[in-house]
Amino acid sequence: METIAKLSILADAAKYDASCASSGVKGRNSLGGKGMGSSEGMGICHSYAPDGRCISLLKILLTNFCIYDCRYCINRKSSNVQRARFTAAEVVALTLDFYRRNCIEGLFLSSGIIQSSDYTMEQLVEVARSLREDHDFRGYIHLKTIPDAAPELLALAGRYADRLSINIELPTPEGLQQLAPEKNAKQIQSAMGDVARHIQLAKQEGRSQAASSIISLPGSQRVRRARPPRYAPGGQSTQMIVGADDASDAAILLTSSGLYGGHGLRRVYYSAFSPIPDASADLPLQAPPLLREHRLYQADWLMRFYGFAHQEIVLPGSGGMLDLELDPKLAWALAHRQHFPMNLNRAPKEWLLRVPGLGVRSVQRLLMARRGRSLRLADLQQLRIATAKVLAFVELADYHPRRADLESPLLRQQLLQRMSHGVVQQKHSGMRLPDMGLSAKTSQLSLFD
Repeated sequence: METIAKLSILADAAKYDASCASSGVKGRNSLGGKGMGSSEGMGICHSYAPDGRCISLLKILLTNFCIYDCRYCINRKSSNVQRARFTAAEVVALTLDFYRRNCIEGLFLSSGIIQSSDYTMEQLVEVARSLREDHDFRGYIHLKTIPDAAPELLALAGRYADRLSINIELPTPEGLQQLAPEKNAKQIQSAMGDVARHIQLAKQEGRSQAASSIISLPGSQRVRRARPPRYAPGGQSTQMIVGADDASDAAILLTSSGLYGGHGLRRVYYSAFSPIPDASADLPLQAPPLLREHRLYQADWLMRFYGFAHQEIVLPGSGGMLDLELDPKLAWALAHRQHFPMNLNRAPKEWLLRVPGLGVRSVQRLLMARRGRSLRLADLQQLRIATAKVLAFVELADYHPRRADLESPLLRQQLLQRMSHGVVQQKHSGMRLPDMGLSAKTSQLSLFD
């Protein structure tokens, strides 16, 4: 099979991997004539699919052959899809070729399982090794690793890759047992733990080296210690499929919270299940709304940057599901009106972060501004704070909302109407947007577009 045909098949097969963002990578470049490539600036992946996913322009599978038969996977053993396979040398050549033509800034490489987990992992590691050692490639490399591969191979992968990811596949062990019985939830968690330990050890070695110094004799050449080996400086991430099983949003967020706290993951990606041809009867016939995926990302943001616990976000009486009409923070505020109105001149940072419409940067600007004077209504506009959601929940030196308005059962509907006046306002409000035809265009960018 010609390379272009393989590329067409394996680039298309990789579009189901959402975890390809490159944030958190230590800057590295080839300035000074050494090596090739760069991972500086905003990172590697600057392209986004119409549904908002960040993608890598050379995002391929090593192969879509697979010995596993996971029911939700298009590349499962029993799937009637066209198969292809790259060699490690072919992936290396493609990466370098696309990079020289300025088409990509790095590589996101995943694979189906061929022969065995160890054999597949050896091939993935060989691609990264060859790029780094044979070609001094300094661009970004993200390897999707195989959880049941030998620990030595996972350790080696982190030496060459900027980021590692291990798919948790489904939110609960029960869902994994039902739809992918050949995979083991405990084994996946164990592999994540191994990666986390390697990352922590590498960080500790780096800190120890930075704290120590070499004392040289007067007049002798200055000596520096060798840098400790790097290990996945961009951390690890994972991806879970939403809507393939009956796991609720509460269960999904519980799992995500455990992954962040237990293994120090940089990101958890949520991928709405896509119906596949000749699917098992265990799978839903329709994909879940992409808005559910969006709400999960918003909730994930609240856990990581706004101080919310996972159990606070999904409200009692909701059946464990997030409100699709409102963003999770606004829904929480409406359900906890006893905490409002929040005084923007006195409230601590952790409570300002819970005010609907105030983001992390907005709160920082408010905290800076109120050092010099009492904040007034006009200051919100100067600080570029959208007031459609904020005003119902705050008070300022010259603005005091009526208690009756805040407690009114009509407030939810009033906020929905207030935030529906413009597309820009809708985007910032987290409102349900009209169907712009995006639902029919969920495919990611490809090298062939």
